[in-house]
Amino acid sequence: QVQLVESGGGLVQPGGSLRLSCAASGIIFGINTMGWYRQAPGKERELVATITSGGMTNYRDSVKGRFTISRDNAKNTLYLQMNSLKPEDTAVYYCNIRWTNLIGARNYWGQGTQVTVSS
Repeated sequence: QVQLVESGGGLVQPGGSLRLSCAASGIIFGINTMGWYRQAPGKERELVATITSGGMTNYRDSVKGRFTISRDNAKNTLYLQMNSLKPEDTAVYYCNIRWTNLIGARNYWGQGTQVTVSS
C-alpha cells in the first residue's frame, strides 16, 4: 500500500508564493510518474503538472512560467513551487503517483491540501 501525504497549503495574497510537498511511503515502483492535480469548488479535478522518475515535466498552460514541479527520488518526495499566485489558482491540490509494470497498473492519491489565493 502506498500513502501520499501533502503539506504546504494555506492562504496567500495574489502575487504571493507557496510550496507544496508530498511525501510518498510504501512499496513504490521505481519507474513512475508523480503529479499535482487540483479541484476547485464545482469544477472537475484537473492536471496541474507531472514529472516522471526520469525528470520529464509537463504543465497545464495556465501555470507555465509560474509553477515548478520537482522531486527527490531518494526521499520519494514531490514538490510544487507556486509563484505569482492568482485567485483562480484557489483549489484543493492533490498529489498523485502512478505506474504500470508487469504486475499491473497502480494509481494513488493523497488527501489534498487547500490553497486559497485571496486579498
